[in-house]
Amino acid sequence: MNNQNRPFRLASLGLQHVLAMYAGAILVPLMVGRALNLNAHDLSYLVAIDLLTCGLATLLQAWTNRWFGIGLPVVLGSSFVAVTPMIAIGTQYGISAVYGAIIAGGIFIVLAASFLGKIIKFFPPVVTGTVVTMIGLSLVPSAVRNMAGGVGSKDFGSLSNLLLSFGVLALILILNRFFSGFLRSLSVLIGIVAGTIAAVLMGKVDFTNFNEASWLHIPTPFYFGMPTFEIGPILTMILVCLVIIIESTGVFLALGKLCDRELTEKDFTKGYRAEGIAIVLGGLFNAFPYNTFAQNVGLVQLSKVKTKNVVVVAGFILVLLGLVPKIAAFTTIIPTPVLGGAMVVLFGLVISSGIKMLSAVDLAKQENLLIIACSLSLGLGVTVVPDLFAQLPSALCVIVSDGVITGSLAAILLNLFFNASVERKVPSVSLEKTDYSEIK
Repeated sequence: MNNQNRPFRLASLGLQHVLAMYAGAILVPLMVGRALNLNAHDLSYLVAIDLLTCGLATLLQAWTNRWFGIGLPVVLGSSFVAVTPMIAIGTQYGISAVYGAIIAGGIFIVLAASFLGKIIKFFPPVVTGTVVTMIGLSLVPSAVRNMAGGVGSKDFGSLSNLLLSFGVLALILILNRFFSGFLRSLSVLIGIVAGTIAAVLMGKVDFTNFNEASWLHIPTPFYFGMPTFEIGPILTMILVCLVIIIESTGVFLALGKLCDRELTEKDFTKGYRAEGIAIVLGGLFNAFPYNTFAQNVGLVQLSKVKTKNVVVVAGFILVLLGLVPKIAAFTTIIPTPVLGGAMVVLFGLVISSGIKMLSAVDLAKQENLLIIACSLSLGLGVTVVPDLFAQLPSALCVIVSDGVITGSLAAILLNLFFNASVERKVPSVSLEKTDYSEIK
């Protein structure tokens, strides 16, 4: 690679990772903030601090040392699993108890990371492939809804929304079919930019948020007041954090296969510890619990760029967005259908990663087929019918109301039931070798 072009390419690839996860990153603070009746100023703070801590959490995972950081090209964002518990805690105990519970949950993960690192022995290929496939399947409905304009939009499913979303999808596919190298690796970013320009010409872009946003935001610890520590919310958030760890484990395994890296218990321990530290930061700065975003796995597979330098750049971009709300607001002009068109590709690639893992499984064994069938059916069923377990106690609902967690737990338990002996090492899976020497 030409050294003069290297910073531009790294910045472009990092920005592509940010745009891939941006919608999910800002949706959580908007949902929680509005549910807790925050005013416009406090809501703006919540979005900005969330982006900043997303960046710090991403950098923590990329910074590999003896204590924390898994060193994979992962991007962290606010966890959707925590949305309902945060709203429930905030409504009943107040917002200070929300952040006390998040801090306690993060500390628990940091202290328990060594023990949690041993759970990898419960993830042979039949489980890892099923979990990753389930993650992708659970994300697809969100992508399709975004293609139509997003839930609640007045023009849901309109011809203009479909033209935008399918236009972005088509452009990404064309770039991957007829181009190679840098243009191909940036296909998602190019598709999003082109789609946004088309949306501007169609009069579908609102610049209000950009015009009203401030130029500087200073992070403030305990912005909403000193945290309070209540036993009920703490236990709930510890459970939420454990659920987050299960989700992140599947993503770690998928990226490990993509990067041809055999992860060890120590790697997982450092990854979990980094996420625990990120969750504590979320509590201190009044943000959110954080987990590894699955959509960026699809981007790694599509771009073929597997170096962590790119996500380091993405982390710094997120920090900048958090410090300069005017820049962050500019990215909010991207219409939902444009993001939906790109998400279909990325989420579909997560599914294909899971299928590739399952190709290493002995499918001639009826037991393995039953593990895959029941786990995917239950996980997808809960995703489509989230009220399936609504009548169960609230502590259980935190776990089984999420399709990914339901499918993952089913895969783990069924594997233990059918295959009593489990290996401690992650079995290697043969993946297509790709040349990513361009970016180092």
